[in-house]
Amino acid sequence: MTTDSVKPEPEHDGPLLEVEDLSIGFPTRRGLVRAVDHVSFTLERGRTLGVVGESGSGKTVLSRAVMSLLPSGSVERSGTVRFDGRNLSELGPDQLQHVWGPEISMVLQDPMTSLNPVLRVGRQITESLRKHLGQNRHEADATAVELLRSVGIPEPAKRARDYPHQLSGGMRQRVTIAIALACNPKLLLADEPTTALDVTVQAQILDLLGAAQRERHMAMILVTHDLGVVAGRTDDIVVMYAGQVVEQAPTEALFRDVQMPYTEALLTSIPLLEAASHTRLEAIPGRPPDLVHPPKGCRFAARCSYAQDRCREEMPPLVESEPGHLYRCWFPVGSAGAGKSLVSGPAKADTVRPVRAETAALATDTPSAEPLLRVEHLVVEFPAGRGKKVHAVSDISFDLDRGVTLGLVGESGCGKSTTGRAIMAIPRPTSGKVSFEGTDLSTLSAGQLREIRPRMQMIFQDPISSLNPRRRVGEIITEPLKIWGKALGLADKDAQRAKLKEVMDAVGLDFEAHAERRPHEFSGGQCQRISIARALMLDPELIICDEPVSALDVSVQAQILNLLEDMKGRYGLTLLFIAHDLAVVKNVSDRVAVMYLGKLCEVASPDVLYKTPAHPYTTALLASVPVPDPSRSLESHAGRITGDLPSPVNPPSGCRFRTRCSKAQDICAEIEPMLREVGTGQQVACHFPNVGEPEFGTAAAEEASATC
Repeated sequence: MTTDSVKPEPEHDGPLLEVEDLSIGFPTRRGLVRAVDHVSFTLERGRTLGVVGESGSGKTVLSRAVMSLLPSGSVERSGTVRFDGRNLSELGPDQLQHVWGPEISMVLQDPMTSLNPVLRVGRQITESLRKHLGQNRHEADATAVELLRSVGIPEPAKRARDYPHQLSGGMRQRVTIAIALACNPKLLLADEPTTALDVTVQAQILDLLGAAQRERHMAMILVTHDLGVVAGRTDDIVVMYAGQVVEQAPTEALFRDVQMPYTEALLTSIPLLEAASHTRLEAIPGRPPDLVHPPKGCRFAARCSYAQDRCREEMPPLVESEPGHLYRCWFPVGSAGAGKSLVSGPAKADTVRPVRAETAALATDTPSAEPLLRVEHLVVEFPAGRGKKVHAVSDISFDLDRGVTLGLVGESGCGKSTTGRAIMAIPRPTSGKVSFEGTDLSTLSAGQLREIRPRMQMIFQDPISSLNPRRRVGEIITEPLKIWGKALGLADKDAQRAKLKEVMDAVGLDFEAHAERRPHEFSGGQCQRISIARALMLDPELIICDEPVSALDVSVQAQILNLLEDMKGRYGLTLLFIAHDLAVVKNVSDRVAVMYLGKLCEVASPDVLYKTPAHPYTTALLASVPVPDPSRSLESHAGRITGDLPSPVNPPSGCRFRTRCSKAQDICAEIEPMLREVGTGQQVACHFPNVGEPEFGTAAAEEASATC
């Protein structure tokens, strides 16, 4: 194929992309699902459009419709999508092949599923180069290496020979971006490109996309559920709800003067670093409407506290509050009166019982003399072949008092989840000691561990995959009673049914409506409620929450965080809350431990750690949290870290963070810093912390070296 055969059509003078009255429907047995309903917008050349909304709002269907990737035979479609003056719906498959890649490219949410697992990454880049640009094999190989270098992959020639599974999640997403940019497209569609990534990697990927756009003068559509992601990174924003555009405006205008209650509700559901710990989030109650039988009025009315009779009876049109700012609401935020709650909580889906005052006091005022959980010099290693070891957890120690929540935060691969599982003795630690109520768990037999496990439960990251798809919800929640029911006095079915009803009611699930249904009939947030209910069935004292909200939309995340706070108060729980987002951790934690590559690098109370972070890694994590404010979202670039986590098979000598730290000096490679007090209740493992004086002078360094 020659380069001339795939030349794009000449540019026309109008907008690059024009979507006009687009509707997409999917026929089902129940009827037509109206996934996209009369959506219109334009995108000028070189500009970035953010498309924001909860899961199920129609964002991804819209982006695939723009790409003409929807199956033609099984979709009902109306309206037009014009790209560079051409109606894409009129193009056949052969013509679209010349559009995909050279003119429009796409970056998907999960890089592992979007990359071919049996092809080397370099080969996956050269395919489009040879097809669309007519390059020979040698030229394409050289271009692929240069593309990998341009997206920030170290040793690109070596990485080009790797398979996707040999790369980290962040590096895999960089590869998909390299593939998307290979043919210099005019438009890049990024569909939730950072949802599955840590906040540090998310910031790097978003920075990379922004830099690529500026260098190549291309337009971009950034699809996400998080308004913090699009703040400061987009020129315009479209907010979608239940298939419709409910607000559309230039980015700064939208954040300055929100009109649609749904947009405001998305903003208030985001945990903020500035908020006090244990601040109750403004969760959006309920669920989006059924798109087979949508309400005839405003589709957000059932979840909106501003709603009046007119909202339920008449569909509000899109109206303009100022040039370019459209909204769909009869009673916009600006006219509804200040200080009123934006959502109609607590609805049934977010109904939980309040924190008991006496239990809440126990968590802060009267800690027990002996901690509920004590971890001492914990080490967890795994064989890596050829005599090597994965140093997953390397000599960490901490105490967890009754009624307290300890937030354990760090990037993927830092050892957080391994720590949580090692506490449960799954797997058993390589060395060190885990004591629960003074009992050393490492000395217990399998039978003795089984007796103690009802008091220690786990909640996992992916709520859907952690539930048995073949069982009904009632069976899933009561399953632990098959083993421990007799010991807890819940052996007979009536007692189990009563306990099931109590727990389902506590987590906001309807016993009559939900107990006989299966997991696939529930949303991600509801599935996580089921997981929490299952963990509560055995009346545990300690619950290890392993990334319980990272797979959820921010609106659903707020519901689950509020629920965990309420359950902690009602049942007197002690929580180990594992996450990668410091804003989320602050919302639920009494104390925070920051972990990096198997080591604890800082421990402090939320108030101290968030105001005066002492370790450079903590500062970097804070700088990576998306801020829902265009005026502030990019101000913290200087504090961010670059590159990937070093391999735990061969961790750096001395301070493990030194290879990514701007403050690193020779001593950081020679001597490992130990946790030390730098303030009241604040410990840091750093030779040059952000507070006070450097830990080591010459004499101190010599003394430390002698003892290492």
